[in-house]
Amino acid sequence: MDGRGTRAVVVMGVSGSGKTAVGEALAALLGWRFLDADGFHPPANVALMSRGIPLSDVERAPWLDRLAEVLAAALEAEGPGTVLACSALARRYRERMGVGREGVRLVFLDGPEALIRARLDARRDHFMPASLLDSQLAALEPPGADERPVVAAIEREPAAIAAGIAAALGLEPA
Repeated sequence: MDGRGTRAVVVMGVSGSGKTAVGEALAALLGWRFLDADGFHPPANVALMSRGIPLSDVERAPWLDRLAEVLAAALEAEGPGTVLACSALARRYRERMGVGREGVRLVFLDGPEALIRARLDARRDHFMPASLLDSQLAALEPPGADERPVVAAIEREPAAIAAGIAAALGLEPA
């Protein structure tokens, strides 16, 4: 596959799958900008999740609309592309963000629930508690073949995962 024309890569998965670590490694490998969708949540959403309350679609909508703007800007920007780490659990969320449009590719980080749960239990510096993993797994709609995802196993180190993703997308390291 030829990566020409790819201006943005969305790295998706449940909390604890390694979106940030893999996304940062991919952006560094490509010489692209890295953004974490968590940084675009309004404070009210962060407060809910911090208390272990899953977001409703109503609460999530402005965040998804902002991410759609971020991806649209990435498609228009000159210079390096953008890697966006985002849960993007449901197809309707990915569609609302514009993940299916030309120039935006999707990476799904997939792995064993036990590994993800262990990562969340060990995490101390994040607002997303391990107690929300069950709701995330219930909401997860793995991307269909028509979404042209790269599915990446999460058991390796982030740099190795990122190298595999770049190769699968046909993107050259910087």
